[in-house]
Amino acid sequence: MYRGESFFPPVRTLLGPGPSDVAPRTLEALARPTVGHLDPSFTALMEQIKILLRETFKTSNNLTFPVSGPGSAGMETCFVNLVEPDDEVLVCINGVFGKRMLENVERCRGIAHVLETPWGQAIDPQQVQEMLKKYPKTKIVAFVQAETSTGVLSQAKDITQVAHQAGALVIVDAVTSLGGVELLVDEWGLDAVYSGTQKCLSCIPGLSPVTFASSAVQKIKKRKSKVQSWFFDLNLVMDYWEKSDQGSRSYHHTAPVNSLYALHESLLILKEEGLENSWQRHRQNHLLLKTGLEKLGIEFLVAAQSRLPQLNSIMIPQNVDDAQFRQELLTKFNIEIGGGLGALAKKIWRVGLMGHASNEKNVTYLLHAMQSLLSCR
Repeated sequence: MYRGESFFPPVRTLLGPGPSDVAPRTLEALARPTVGHLDPSFTALMEQIKILLRETFKTSNNLTFPVSGPGSAGMETCFVNLVEPDDEVLVCINGVFGKRMLENVERCRGIAHVLETPWGQAIDPQQVQEMLKKYPKTKIVAFVQAETSTGVLSQAKDITQVAHQAGALVIVDAVTSLGGVELLVDEWGLDAVYSGTQKCLSCIPGLSPVTFASSAVQKIKKRKSKVQSWFFDLNLVMDYWEKSDQGSRSYHHTAPVNSLYALHESLLILKEEGLENSWQRHRQNHLLLKTGLEKLGIEFLVAAQSRLPQLNSIMIPQNVDDAQFRQELLTKFNIEIGGGLGALAKKIWRVGLMGHASNEKNVTYLLHAMQSLLSCR
């Protein structure tokens, strides 16, 4: 019989595809006293979060804020606001999360054209260009910059340039890339971008930073139909996240107050480190992991030029049981890594070196644990 005892989770080292380890400062911020979501102190914090997110996205976009929901909520926010019925959308798929983009287009009753690239390979801008010539009425190109299911980095700048030349906007999935690799929203001209807090920002799961350029805002304002989602309708949400001329805000929903404390602290930690320094740290720890894996005879799924430093997809050695190995890592070493998804299930492991968890100590510990378990087989 369950006696209703408090829950105390085990202390893990989270080296999977997310969530990542949360910094102690961020966890401490989460425990601060809750205030009302319209309290003046909290609305002042909201403004600070928006400023910090603009710095992290490298943008001056006014419409930049965290959606109350995980990365999938940010994805849906972008699609339901920008895709109207019968809009033609080119969806680039090279993993699980490109497929989710396709699902969103279909639910918005858009007309989807699909460019599918083999899993483990980056989206080819030349192929995007060819598809846009084939479908010249395309209004939006949707793609994943950092595909979490495969560890592939696609060239957002080049794909966006091709899309804009064809008169299309872009929706970019940056859930795993924000804070971990170069992402220059304004310089690259990205129109709509969504991310998540539980990856390289090392915050708790449950929030999705988004940013919309003026090009995207104009399309939203020119919609001929209502946004199909009430909760994610930006016309309503921004009445809460933006002050009116009188300085007040409209009630939309009860924001996750303490989660936003945590996001603010995580963004402060990133600001203190420096965004470019964070990118370099993720790169250095990836190279350290690469050197150690090569000594163990373990290969990468993705070619070197397209590898994500923060999400490493590695081939499972022959005669090693995927589930058993990961379970032993968890029970004997308290390390979590991820398995493959879809067609890559039981073929790869996904090793995340994201945010607070991306450090030399964790890489060394993981390599030691893997060597110990593999030597027993």
